[in-house]
Parts: sequence; C-alpha cells; structure tokens
Amino acid sequence: MSKRDYYEVLGVAQSASEQEIKKAYRRLAMKYHPDRNEGDAAAEEKFKEASEAAEILLDGQKRGTYDQFGHAAFEGGGGGGGFSNGGSFGSIFEDVFGDIFSGGRGQSQVHRGSDLKYILDISLEEAVRGTNPKIKIPTLVECMSCLGSGAKSGTKPMDCVQCGGSGQITARQGFFSLQQTCPRCRGKGRVMTDPGQPCRGQGRVEEKKTLSVKVPPGVDTGDRIRLSGQGEAGVNGGPAGDLYVQMNVQEHPIFSREGPDLYCEVPISFVSAALGEQLEVPTLEGKVSLKVPPETQTGKLFRLKGKGVDMSQIRGGGLGDLYCKIVVETPVKLSDRQKALLREFDGEQEASQSPKQAHWLNGVKRFIDALRD
Repeated sequence: MSKRDYYEVLGVAQSASEQEIKKAYRRLAMKYHPDRNEGDAAAEEKFKEASEAAEILLDGQKRGTYDQFGHAAFEGGGGGGGFSNGGSFGSIFEDVFGDIFSGGRGQSQVHRGSDLKYILDISLEEAVRGTNPKIKIPTLVECMSCLGSGAKSGTKPMDCVQCGGSGQITARQGFFSLQQTCPRCRGKGRVMTDPGQPCRGQGRVEEKKTLSVKVPPGVDTGDRIRLSGQGEAGVNGGPAGDLYVQMNVQEHPIFSREGPDLYCEVPISFVSAALGEQLEVPTLEGKVSLKVPPETQTGKLFRLKGKGVDMSQIRGGGLGDLYCKIVVETPVKLSDRQKALLREFDGEQEASQSPKQAHWLNGVKRFIDALRD
C-alpha cells in the first residue's frame, strides 16, 4: 500500500506555514492518540501516520527534500534519517506539545549564579565625599579542586541513569505528558560517582570574598552599585551572578539631608535673636560665618549657597545648598533677678513690638465675639 502525501495526511496545503502544520498535527494527534483510543489499532496507525508527516514537514531540510523527491527520498534510509514506524513519533509529539504540557524539552543544565545583595552602612561625610571601603561577603564560588565539575580529580561526572542526562523525567497521566525535575540528580542531568572535595560534588564551595567598592560622591540611602560577576558562581560552567551593594546613609548628629540640600538647626538666645549676632555655623567643609540680623524670628531659614551635596556624579545632579534654621531658645532655670528683669521688660513692651502675638490675639477676640453673636 503506497503512502499518502504528507500534506494530504495533515490536511494542509503545500504552502502551509510551520504554525499551520503544527496546528493541524495537534488536532489529529489529540483525536487519534493511543491514550484516548485504547485498543483501537486503526486510530494508532492514523496517529503514527500524522506524526510521521509532522516530523518531515516540521524539519526545514527534510521538508525541502520531500517537496523535491517525495517519499522516495526517505525509503531504504535514503535522504538521511527518515521516519521509522513505532520509532520517534513520541518525540515529535513531545516537541509539538511540549510548550503546552511540559514547558518545553531539553532545558539547559547550565545555570547562572544567583545575584547577591549587600547593605553598606556609610556616614553622611562618606556619602558626600565618596569612599572606597572593603567589604566581606559570604558567597558560593567555583571549587578550585574540581574546577566546578563536582567530580574528584581524575574522574568525571556520569549521565544520570534515571533521566538519561536531561535533568527531567516524564510522567504520563492519561493523555497528558508532564515533565518533572529528576529526583536523583535534582535537575543537573549528571551524578558524581566519586564526588570531589571539599565541594562534595556540588562544584561550588562557600567562601568569604573581600571586595573593594568604589562609592562615588553624592550617593544617598537606597542607591545601588552593581559589581558584575561578583555574585554566586554559576552551575555547570554558567556565568556568575552580580552583587548589588545598597547604600544606607546613617543619621548625622547635626545635619539632615533632602537630595542635594543639607539642613541644620541653629539654636540662639532670645537676646541674639532680638539684637542680632554674628555666628559661626558648621558645614561639612568646616565653620563659616552667618550674620543673624536683629529681630530674627524662630524658624527663619538662612541659605548658604553651594554648601550642600555635590551630585554631579550621581544622576547628573548639581551642587546643593545648606539651610540653617534658626531656633530661638527660651532660657531655663532663671534666677529671681532675671525673672524680675524680664517682667520689667515685658511691662515696658508695646503691642507693636510683638506683631504676631497681637495679630493672633485680635483674631481670637473676633472668633469669640462671633460665637457670642
């Protein structure tokens, strides 16, 4: 009995695309699969016929040969690697249906190492000026004894007999074919008959690495520096992961920070606020002079231009400023004479000399009067 044309078997035109061929094969395979037609020899033959056609037409080289020479190209072993009855129809079924039922076949045994995160505590001065600290991180590095293979010197790992080196096993549940990680090799595809030391066949060992971190001026809490390839070593020759060093700028006893700008409070006496004074205030570069004019109120901000944080190397920022907030301090532990002098002063004070207080008292009076009306 002569074979039917492969395009006819799948019910597609000769110009059909790969996706159209896959779609046609899926329809026929689901209809005639042996698990759905147990004991039906005719259905099994149709499944094999459809699988044979799909194997040829989904391979670009084989399809071209078939279009040119027909079935003759694959008879008697000619044409290289024809389809044999009962042979590889399971393979083409898994290839086509793998993206639906098994997530794909032949998953790579080579894995990239994990990324690591390190929190670096630095002072505000270090964040502003930049620093170059050395850090120690616990990580997994390639075992130098086995060079990452996991096998003892002079030996080599063997393919896992349970999964055949694929790292996965196929579990069939009725019509469905599900892939699971091989329990024997844990997905690696290889087992160590004579594990190397000191990695015990894992190919990686724990180690503390000392690294130098170049922290540029202007960093702030939450900023990250990426050290490429300084994470955990890869598996089976895979690339190493990265190390992310995250900044944590510690609180400062004098300054607070908002982006490029610094803030500090400057407490002064009632007398200095009333009469004015020339003060020395701190900056990260040393002391500078600040002139507090007479009648300065608490909360007044004085801006010292260019005394903030230089962020030109971070996110393209500029040079910030320092803002000094005046805090008028109420005197405590007054002597009897001081209290008497203050009462005398208060008695001589006119309402116009305390405009905010007078304004507030007037507002309160109007509010109370409105309630009474």
